[in-house]
Amino acid sequence: MPICLGVPKEIEQDERRVALVPAVAERFKKMGVELVLESGAGSGSYYPDKAYTSATIVNSAEELYQRSDVILKIQPPTEAEIEKMKETAVVVGIMQPYRYPERVRKMRDRRIISFAMELVPRISRAQSMDVLSSQASIAGYKAVLMAANRFGGFFPMLTTAAGTIRPAKVLVIGAGVAGLQAIAIARKLGAVVEVFDVRSAVKEQVESLGGKFVEVEGAIEDDAACGHAIEQDQDFQKKQKQLNGVK
Repeated sequence: MPICLGVPKEIEQDERRVALVPAVAERFKKMGVELVLESGAGSGSYYPDKAYTSATIVNSAEELYQRSDVILKIQPPTEAEIEKMKETAVVVGIMQPYRYPERVRKMRDRRIISFAMELVPRISRAQSMDVLSSQASIAGYKAVLMAANRFGGFFPMLTTAAGTIRPAKVLVIGAGVAGLQAIAIARKLGAVVEVFDVRSAVKEQVESLGGKFVEVEGAIEDDAACGHAIEQDQDFQKKQKQLNGVK
C-alpha cells in the first residue's frame, strides 16, 4: 500500500499558513504517495480545496489523522491532535519541544516520530529545509509595511508646491535575517534607516543595504555564538541608554 500523507487544517488562532501547497502536492502524487487534505486546510493561504486536484478531501480531522502515515503541519500538534493520530505515525513541522515538553512526551509514549523543522542545522546543504530563515525574511518584510501603515505619515521625502516633507526615520534593532529584510524594504519605501546590533560583523551588510550602522562601544562578542548575538553586561546596557538619551 502507498504511504498516506495527510495535511490537517491548522487550529491555532490567526494561523493562515498551510503545510503543503498544490504545486508540491502534485510532486508527491507523481511519487506514488496518497494525499489526504482536511477541507479548508489551504483556504487561509488562498488555496481552495479544488486547487488540490491530486488529494482526497476529508471533512474531519479524526479521519485524516487515522488515515495518515505522515502528517505535515505548521504549528506544533496539540495533545488533542496527538491523541487522534495513529501510533507509529510521523509528524513533520515546527515542534517547539522546549516550550511544549509534555507534547513531546505524549508523542514518545504513542511511538509517534516527530521532526522539528526549526531545529534543522542552518548549514548550506540544509538551506532548502530552513524554515526559520524563510519565515524571518517574511516577518521583516511585513513588519515594515505594518509600521508604515501605523505611522500615518509618509516614508519617502516628498516635495510639493506647498513645501517639503522630510523622510521618516526608521530604527531597526537587530540585523539578522528579519532585520536585513526590514532594512531593505524601509529603504525602498524611502525612509532613512538606522540599525543597531551588538555584532560589529554585520556592519558591512547593513551599509550595503543603505542603512546607517549605530555602534555602541564595549559590545561583547563570542566566537562560540556562531554569528548570533549574546546577552550584554550592565555596562554595555548603560552606554546603550546614554546613546539613546535615556537616563
